[in-house]
Amino acid sequence: MNIAVCIKRVPETAEAAVNIDSSEKHIIPDQLVFDINEADNYALEEALLLREKTEGDITLFTVGSKESDEVIKMGLAKGATRGVRITPENLDNLDAYAVAKLLAEQVKEGNFDLILTGCISSDVGNSQVGVTLAELLGIPHATLVIKMGIEDGFATVQRELEGGLLEELKIKLPALFTIQTGINEPRYASILGIKRAAQKELRVIENITAEGMKAEVVKMYYPPVGKMAEILEGGVEEVSGKLCEILKGKGLL
Repeated sequence: MNIAVCIKRVPETAEAAVNIDSSEKHIIPDQLVFDINEADNYALEEALLLREKTEGDITLFTVGSKESDEVIKMGLAKGATRGVRITPENLDNLDAYAVAKLLAEQVKEGNFDLILTGCISSDVGNSQVGVTLAELLGIPHATLVIKMGIEDGFATVQRELEGGLLEELKIKLPALFTIQTGINEPRYASILGIKRAAQKELRVIENITAEGMKAEVVKMYYPPVGKMAEILEGGVEEVSGKLCEILKGKGLL
């Protein structure tokens, strides 16, 4: 089975100070630590587990700068076969559609049985690239997949729905699935794997211009600071009276 996995290098912003640059369209990356997108890491692990059962190749695709080679090499160290980095000249201005279009132009040449992506990127969080890529390739897809199995040219998957519900689907391959975190336990790269990664193919596609953007970042800004919550203290009658006065003052009573 030939599998494509789309991965992305993203900043770890959970505990970092995030600052906006002078253009008000990008964040300043200088003080940030970067790593593979969390959901993409689970997608890669799922590909590795499937390959262990069915053999075949795993090709990693990313749209990003030269620094994205870091996450590709780590994926190669874990066991992927080869990597492809796509770096268009207008990289800083891409939207989800343009990224998916760039990926589609390369992925369609690989005759892949299965394409996996993360269900969401931790930096932008729009969950659009995977499903858009599937539509551009003209293949079926399923999102938020938490369990999957392959047999006789079909994939049986479970995906999360709202309200804690699950949906089970049987989908003919080739297909694309966006993988939810928690589907497996991503492995670490071994020292031997890291050494072997240096010998694996990493193809770079540059000197191209991405086309077809549908969205543009107009401005980034911090949420406006609002008033802090007001705690009403006292007995039931006293608190009720204060609450009524506040609601009256706001014209709600």
